Amino acid sequence: MKAILSLFAIVASTVAFATSPAAPAPMLAAPANPHAGMAAPQAIALSQNGKVISSIDVPTYTYIEVAQGKKKIWLATSTTAVKKGDMIRFDNGMTMTNFYSKSLKRKFPSILFANKVVVDKGAK
Repeated sequence: MKAILSLFAIVASTVAFATSPAAPAPMLAAPANPHAGMAAPQAIALSQNGKVISSIDVPTYTYIEVAQGKKKIWLATSTTAVKKGDMIRFDNGMTMTNFYSKSLKRKFPSILFANKVVVDKGAK
């Protein structure tokens, strides 16, 4: 009987030891670049271009009339400094038809909302 109790005590202590919480893992040093392995943000492709015919600034937006050869289009983007005659590049953005601008009190049959507009320095 003593042998059985001794064996039970050994098994119980072994089980208790095996299920006790382990010591915390040592802390590893932080990587030199915390963004390592993360994908870089996609660059916006400025696939369109044209010559500024006119522009209208309103709070937070600039409306730009652009000539692309014989074709004329309107685009809107976040406030951007442009002037008549500037050559600009811009992305495909999103085109809306029959857009009414409350700030201009004007309806545009078609307008392109560009994410980015860049003035080509030196190009006229």
